[in-house]
Amino acid sequence: MHDQPACRYVLEVQASAQRIPQVRRILAAHLRHWALNAHVPPVCRAVDELIGNVVRHARGDKSCEVELRWTGRQLVVSVADRDHRMPQLTGCRPPKGGLATVALLSDSWGTCATPSGKVVWFSRYVKEAQRVGLGDASTAPAAPEANPLPGTPPGGVRTTTSVA
Repeated sequence: MHDQPACRYVLEVQASAQRIPQVRRILAAHLRHWALNAHVPPVCRAVDELIGNVVRHARGDKSCEVELRWTGRQLVVSVADRDHRMPQLTGCRPPKGGLATVALLSDSWGTCATPSGKVVWFSRYVKEAQRVGLGDASTAPAAPEANPLPGTPPGGVRTTTSVA
């Protein structure tokens, strides 16, 4: 049996309420490219919550890195920021969103301290394996930015796409 390579997409962005719709469009384009259309709404909603948490709770540097990893059976999404304070789940129902919403939209989730801050991640499983294929990573284009924000500096959003 031949294992297919995993797909990986990384987006570095300055977290702000105005950036959330832009990040949502970029991630949705990648999920659709990987034929994960059914996962677009829950993944984008959960990432909205995680970036919103960076905006509301991170002290100092609000830059973050959003990563998608798709293996053919499991999609793992993470948001890393530079605040060392770990988030806490304060309730099991999401009246205001946050980690409770992420928990409801995922099969598993967690947090991890890093030397530069922390990572909050979640995963979603697909019942049947799907083909993973982007071809050669050097020819796979990044999702284009749709409707960039006014006043966005060149290079304000950095993206990378790779097939591991």
